[in-house]
Amino acid sequence: MNENDRHISIWSHFLRIVEQIVEPQKFTTWFKPVRPVSMVDSTLTVEVPSDFFREYLEATYLDVIKKTLKRVIGADAKLVYLVKAVSSQPAMEVPAAAGMAPVNREISVNIQPSGNPSPFVYPGLRKIQINPNLNPVYCFANFIVGECNKMGYAAGSAISSAPGKNSFNPLLIFGGPGLGKTHLAQAIGIAIHEKFPELIVLYVNGHEFKTQYMDAVNVRNKLTDFLGYYKKIDVLIVDDIQDLQGPGTQSAFFNIFNHLHQTGKQLIFTSDRPPVELQNFEDRLLSRFKWGVSVELLHPDYGTRLQMLKSLCRREGVKIGQDVLEYLASRIKTNFRELEGAFLSVMAYATAMHAENSVELAAKVTEKIVSAPVREISISRVQAAVCDYFNISTEDLVSKSRKRQIVQARQISMYLCRNLISNCSLSTIGAETGGKDHATVLHSCNIVSDLMATDRMFKKYVTDLETKLAPSEE
Repeated sequence: MNENDRHISIWSHFLRIVEQIVEPQKFTTWFKPVRPVSMVDSTLTVEVPSDFFREYLEATYLDVIKKTLKRVIGADAKLVYLVKAVSSQPAMEVPAAAGMAPVNREISVNIQPSGNPSPFVYPGLRKIQINPNLNPVYCFANFIVGECNKMGYAAGSAISSAPGKNSFNPLLIFGGPGLGKTHLAQAIGIAIHEKFPELIVLYVNGHEFKTQYMDAVNVRNKLTDFLGYYKKIDVLIVDDIQDLQGPGTQSAFFNIFNHLHQTGKQLIFTSDRPPVELQNFEDRLLSRFKWGVSVELLHPDYGTRLQMLKSLCRREGVKIGQDVLEYLASRIKTNFRELEGAFLSVMAYATAMHAENSVELAAKVTEKIVSAPVREISISRVQAAVCDYFNISTEDLVSKSRKRQIVQARQISMYLCRNLISNCSLSTIGAETGGKDHATVLHSCNIVSDLMATDRMFKKYVTDLETKLAPSEE
């Protein structure tokens, strides 16, 4: 291969792998436009159409990009973006996110004070000092990041570093109840309020906004005060925008949205559904919601649920056994809100009854939350499922055989044991898998995680087995 064409060959190999992972439409939209420019040692330089394009790629596909480059180039792989020049301006080089480049990219933004006085005329009421309505508990320090919300967290971090001067404006966070939409939206507001105290931040829910509007309409000459009040906000966070029903409310909100967006202010919204499913909304308003970026918060996986419970222990200043936390994390799977409710219920019951926090107590408290006990997952059950799936014997699975199929089945078995079985140590998994040590188990789990991110068929193997082993009612 011609050394001058190495970057083209590498990028083609990269795309062939990514195409098997990413949805076809998204692959065409976000990867096809990227053009390889050069390859020096292990550093690949690619050209992207805009800084927004780069920002979205990193926020959405960073893990896929990192693991695929590592697979194609090697452990020392680095990526540099060349942002396509606009008109006569020279192109701008931007290192990739931390972990693939020698330094983190830095964003330098000049934040101008708003110049607005703090007291405002509140619709229909007396002049008051504005209150951002932010709950300090909903900060980033208490926000647990997992696969279910990492895109939202990345967007929130970018916004809090440069409010109004980023590619996530407006940001629409959507998802089911209890998945952390309000927490994330308020965490962004709190971070901005701390970093840029001169900026005016306001959190309001959709129902409250509608009530304020109706009060302003019913009081003479107060609608102008209402609109003027909101147009002075630097960072507006509106929770549950699906509640902005009514032509008058939407017209007022449209007016405020346009003014704030055109003047470079930051807009953050949450919704219980994506924009395309919002009912009874004006088309012009729906189109505004789609201007920026929409991110979905998903149901948390076991690891994220367990991390949340540990965070609650630290926040509440209590000590609960690992076995109890793992039991709760395995039983309450719906959302963070129900998980926190179960945790607090166990704490309250233990305090009231002077009982010790135990798995038995947790089972008693949660039996009214979760209808039926789950069938226990054991190492032997995982191994039996893996052997049946790959049509191999248990003896082969725990042997020292280096045949590729057996090695992969063994690694998947250890990965599933670690992720599906509560309170199961690496040493225990290794001992039950032919006497492997904990370092071998950890290495196997990491290999499976990497392959799942870059190999669609391998990921299907794992997800099929996870579905087969999913806890079922007895």
